[in-house]
Amino acid sequence: MSAILKSGGYVRWLMIILFATGVILNYVDRNALGIMAQEIIKDLNITPKEYSYITGAFQLAYTIFQPIVGWFVDVIGLRIGFAIMVVIWSIMCVLHAGAGTWIHLAILRFFMGAAESVVAPANAKVISLWFPKKERAIANGWSMVGFSLGAMIAPPLIYTIHQFGGWQLAFLIPGSLGIIWAGIWLLFFNQPSKSRFLSEAEKKYILSEQDDSESQQNKNIFVAIKQVVSKKKFYGIAIPAFLAEPAWAAVNFWVPYYLLTERGMQLKEMAMFVWIPFLAADFGGLSSGYFSRMLNKHFGLSRINAACTTYLGAAFFMLSMAFASLTESPYTAIALIAIGAWGHQMLSAMLTIQVIENFSGKEVSTVNGLRGSSAWIASFLFTIIVGQFVETIGFKPFFITMGFLDIIGAIIMCSLLYQRSHKNNG
Repeated sequence: MSAILKSGGYVRWLMIILFATGVILNYVDRNALGIMAQEIIKDLNITPKEYSYITGAFQLAYTIFQPIVGWFVDVIGLRIGFAIMVVIWSIMCVLHAGAGTWIHLAILRFFMGAAESVVAPANAKVISLWFPKKERAIANGWSMVGFSLGAMIAPPLIYTIHQFGGWQLAFLIPGSLGIIWAGIWLLFFNQPSKSRFLSEAEKKYILSEQDDSESQQNKNIFVAIKQVVSKKKFYGIAIPAFLAEPAWAAVNFWVPYYLLTERGMQLKEMAMFVWIPFLAADFGGLSSGYFSRMLNKHFGLSRINAACTTYLGAAFFMLSMAFASLTESPYTAIALIAIGAWGHQMLSAMLTIQVIENFSGKEVSTVNGLRGSSAWIASFLFTIIVGQFVETIGFKPFFITMGFLDIIGAIIMCSLLYQRSHKNNG
């Protein structure tokens, strides 16, 4: 509240809410497939291996296109670039309703994944554009709510829609809402320097700590990417992202199927409980910003060091994923997966903050896209491997592995990014 009074306005927080609603729709769209998987697999006569190819197509496109659409947003601008991608993914979602084979679904998921990959690069851009440096960790935590809230509300929402019109309607309605949202985005969003909604006091407050966030990225994508990957600090972000993503891929793409098959839940029961990890993830994203800010403000750590420390702490939350596979109770398993989701969203938030703190504003979408590609390479490989072996060895080995990967990632991040000087830059 004091920050709002000091800035003379609250429009920047409304922009976070606007962006987060778009992310919510994004996650409802992408999670509809996992929620409807059992019925679609039966209806279209799809095998688990073919289903892994369908989800793998989404992840492959998400992996390839994140730096491309990130660069696109840096060049064309966040307002227009993000709207274009929202319309594309929404149309692809609508077309899911007409799919007749696993190949049709795989093609649609590929193009949907390509467009939806804009979300993480755009998130970094929104924070970079609309918030002074001292508020970015907290703003990013609130922004992250959209990522998990969409996935949280997707099961009951998609199940309810499904009751009225089958699995096809579960894609038609969310996709149509996305197209409407893109129009709202174009109407209200702009850069702070061009926004007609900002008071002069708030605009001055926002721009007081801005770097070159609004300057344009290199228009040659190959040069832009080469500049990023040549820097050692990029790998202090990219490698931890690679190690962290399999857990989130499991929560999004495999946990509903895991609860239905290995844990013996019915679709209605699964829909009643599978949202819990995403609620926990919301609290993880929110708590990360406040915890990082506390370390910066009250313990004298730089923003980069505070993010490293927060990441290390969150990595230990991920050990719960290993224990989830060892418990007899499906409800205890859900609770332990929820703790892991809390930890993952803390990790994810800190990765975004590291991008913003270590790279200039004009390239944050490109960098966050490359970071996302690193993460989704792991996600893609994980999905393919699970699809190949889950029928023979079950989920337990995968959950145990996920529990320990982020501790390794935290060590790598701290080794490459932790600043020797402990001067507070908050």
